[in-house]
Amino acid sequence: MPLRSHRPLLAFLLFFWFVTTGFAQPVFQSTQPALVANRWQNSLWEAKWLVHPTTSARAYGVYHFRKTISVTQKPARFMVHVSADNRYRLFVNGQAVAMGPARGDTQHWNYETVDLAPFMLAGANTLAAQVWHLGESAPMAQMSYQLGFVMQGDGDAEKIVNTNNTWKVYQNPAYSPVKNDMARLHTYVVVGDGDRVDGAQYPWGWEQPGFDDKAWPAAKPLWFSAKTRGLGSDGNWALVPRTIPPMAGKTVRLSSVRRAVNATVPPDFLQGKTPVQIPANTLATVLFDQKTLTNAYPELTVSAGKGASLTLTYAEGLTDAKGQKGNRNEVDGRTMLGIDDQFMADGGQKRTFRPLWFRTYRYLQLTVQTKDDPLTINDLLGQYTAYPFEQKARFMSPDTSLSHVWDVGWRTAQLCAGETYYDCPYYEQLQYIGDTRIQALISLYVSGDDRLMRKAILEYDDSRIAEGLTQSRYPSADQQVIPTFSLFWVCMVHDYWMHRKDDAFVSARLLGIESVLRWHESRIDRLTGLNGTLTWWNFVDWSWPWNATDGIGGVPDGAHGGGSSVLSLQQAYTYQKAADLFAHYGQNERAEHYRELARRINKAVMDRCWVPTKGLFADTPAKKQYSQHANIFAILSNAIPAAQQRDLLKKVLASAPADSLRPATYYFKFYLFQALKKTGLGDEFLPQLQPWHTMIANGLTTFAEAPEPTRSDCHAWSASPVYEFLSTVCGINPAEPGFRSVRIEPFLGTLPSAEGTMPHPSGDISVRFEKAPGGTLRGTVTLPPGLGGTLRWQGRSKTLVAGKQEVSL
Repeated sequence: MPLRSHRPLLAFLLFFWFVTTGFAQPVFQSTQPALVANRWQNSLWEAKWLVHPTTSARAYGVYHFRKTISVTQKPARFMVHVSADNRYRLFVNGQAVAMGPARGDTQHWNYETVDLAPFMLAGANTLAAQVWHLGESAPMAQMSYQLGFVMQGDGDAEKIVNTNNTWKVYQNPAYSPVKNDMARLHTYVVVGDGDRVDGAQYPWGWEQPGFDDKAWPAAKPLWFSAKTRGLGSDGNWALVPRTIPPMAGKTVRLSSVRRAVNATVPPDFLQGKTPVQIPANTLATVLFDQKTLTNAYPELTVSAGKGASLTLTYAEGLTDAKGQKGNRNEVDGRTMLGIDDQFMADGGQKRTFRPLWFRTYRYLQLTVQTKDDPLTINDLLGQYTAYPFEQKARFMSPDTSLSHVWDVGWRTAQLCAGETYYDCPYYEQLQYIGDTRIQALISLYVSGDDRLMRKAILEYDDSRIAEGLTQSRYPSADQQVIPTFSLFWVCMVHDYWMHRKDDAFVSARLLGIESVLRWHESRIDRLTGLNGTLTWWNFVDWSWPWNATDGIGGVPDGAHGGGSSVLSLQQAYTYQKAADLFAHYGQNERAEHYRELARRINKAVMDRCWVPTKGLFADTPAKKQYSQHANIFAILSNAIPAAQQRDLLKKVLASAPADSLRPATYYFKFYLFQALKKTGLGDEFLPQLQPWHTMIANGLTTFAEAPEPTRSDCHAWSASPVYEFLSTVCGINPAEPGFRSVRIEPFLGTLPSAEGTMPHPSGDISVRFEKAPGGTLRGTVTLPPGLGGTLRWQGRSKTLVAGKQEVSL
């Protein structure tokens, strides 16, 4: 498999971490030339990876590293580069200043560059890092080599921080895992175990300057120095600079108490003003409601209550006796089943428990069992965390229900984005290509921030296996391959190419794209022209249910044995997009090869799977099964002539259950929406939103993975309407690669008017449209400097120029 060259060293991220507000915005600044040139290698940069001298470096453990340094005066600048495996939280003089590293794989192991100067004083300064390596308790998304901590000073003044045996280390015996596994939760959950902390064994104040660490042993340096990717003789951690900003953060407080047993909760406890008192020898339970789903680090502060156990349980919603969630606002007659953390009180004052990783919850249940000492619960709050997307786009219409869909959809997208995109924050936190393609478009349209999209594209490129396919989800400690998702990775690169002018980045992906396409091409059946036997998991949509016998679901007929029109047409659709890329970068022979492959596949599907009596494509040449998916791909790939595409799509939309046309679920409706735009049927988009309105009516504050009964209440692939409000209703789409020009074709449906704004690399694109008598479209379009384009409306067009302009068509 051809490997792409190592990533170029980018400008390093500088950032601060504030305890109550989270990360501030990063500042980009070049670092010491010597560090860049020598890549952590020469004698000036002899930072070593550190471990504990006696414990296993690959077993579960939470560790504290400390070192006190002295400076003659408060520095104006004090830059360090820091990383750890699995993760770290860095403190300076007791203040939390950074957290990382951003998730990646061991051959692209991120480090952060931090300016410690704002937190330092003249004289002694204590650096302290909490580092954890969770072993078998780690999330599936956490890749790892072994325990390790490294810090490298950026220059001569900072080299006193370099990790070596002058640092001290302590394994914290207070920590042990709480199993939150599939057996207990009865579903696929791989976010890792919870935390159990025994306050009686916790070294309280370990991060503070006055803490006595004399009994701590010296940390053990590993034999090799830290190195950047591409250097060194061994494959432990290949360091690369972090390319995304620090996570956003803010304090979030619980909204209400929905249920309390053996506990009286003062009304202003939720604001942190009056504590809750739990008597001795009492079992008490309090159910809190956050009102909306959130991602946050819970912080529970208690006093006294020696020996009391406090269990925090987190859930998206409660379940009834049948295990159904129903309306998410309802709690009566419902029980809590969710991920747990546990804290054992030691009797001290103002002890704060915070789990190592964030939790996702709308409902948080606190269960307390006191012993002979009464307990005071001083406070319970959360520190919100997510990728720092800023909402720059807006969409408005007279239909206020659409505003609710926008708000819930954007919340869904935000909670499904951190250091990677997540399919869902509660159950998996894995970055899947099928989800990420949709998430990335939402990110571009609402925030204009493309950094997480670039990171994801690179990570999938890094994940490719020897056969040429990408892994379906990455980073992931467990390899999974979905060939259809590899095709969508190609489409995702095409999406980026259309929205951003970044030729060096996109052209560097062509080798990986070709390896994916070659795998699929080699498996085309020479006799039928359709896909032949396919290995791996050829997932399309959860519309095909889980097959317990095969231990797999979401797979259409003909996937493994050959002859699936769905998979064949997806290949043709992807070959066409790949051809655009190869042609743009001067590889015309490759481009024509893939266009010809697409034509041949389309013809084979038409010859073997088209059923004239039904006016539909069947899922296989046997013509027994039919799906919206096959017919949607037939439109997107032009397997059916353009003149017939509208009629086919109308038939797909009008199909009744009796027609046995397998419907697209929330995920695949994204491709239905693309077909609506392509065929000029975009006015049918808004009626397709009824399932989203139903989810909101059922009390969901984010959009679910699939129709009820659903596992995940927050799944970013279901947030696609947010993108479509701007792309379909307002009609804003790139007309050329790099978004060099814009094509605006609004589909207002039954709306009398609509307006929207989306960020473009050159500035904002804003539109305001209203329907006038006689089928006329009126309004204004504002384009940023240097951007032109075309406005289309019901077969008519108008040239657009930069600036604000009145339009009437």
